[in-house]
Amino acid sequence: MRIEDQPAYVLHARPWRETSLLVEVLSLEHGRLGLLARGVQGPKKQALRAALQPLQAIRFDAQQSGELAQLRRAESQDVAPRLHGHAMLAGFYINELVMRLTPRQDPLPELYEAYGELRQRLPEVDSLAWALRRFERDLLDALGFGFDWSCAADGEPIDPAARYRLDPLQGPLRLLSERGSNERRGLATGTALRALAEDQAPGNSDVASLRLQMRAVLLHHLGGRGLKSWEMLGDLVRPQP
Repeated sequence: MRIEDQPAYVLHARPWRETSLLVEVLSLEHGRLGLLARGVQGPKKQALRAALQPLQAIRFDAQQSGELAQLRRAESQDVAPRLHGHAMLAGFYINELVMRLTPRQDPLPELYEAYGELRQRLPEVDSLAWALRRFERDLLDALGFGFDWSCAADGEPIDPAARYRLDPLQGPLRLLSERGSNERRGLATGTALRALAEDQAPGNSDVASLRLQMRAVLLHHLGGRGLKSWEMLGDLVRPQP
């Protein structure tokens, strides 16, 4: 199968043999693809190597004949965002998350759009934690793992005053009894879940309440094997008071 003039974002690239690269991209019409870029070393290939850096927007031609497609051409479509500190770690995180969770050759246009929006905003986003929670929501929805964020698992509307545990299969489960403050702090607030449903940023403490619960859902779909970027991120992207 020939792939021609396909828009994509580069997720990852690593050396292969002496002169080539193995590249993972998220494309608009074909989903995640593995590309083999041969002969990218040397001064005449500098533009091609630059186009195959993570977070770069490209258009490419390739020949798909197996699990990996042979890259024929790739051109940068813009200047990749220059990220530093927390934003750089966030870029590494979303790329690793997409590579680990999305199947190859499965078109996910909604995810492609969400990725492009977050990529563009990473250098200047006001609340990095909220931006990541929105992307996690959009990724789960695109893969068919998402919930009706406005309703609990029992069908009742989300109560802003309540706390919820996110069950990976059932959705939000309300905490029915008054328990220790430590357990409550580990649960998502109803306000935060309604904010996801309405796509309206809540306060910092509500955003923070989503982190562990969203991570638990993602970990389930990752087969229990965590991400390297979680170790790097730690608490860095928690909203600061």
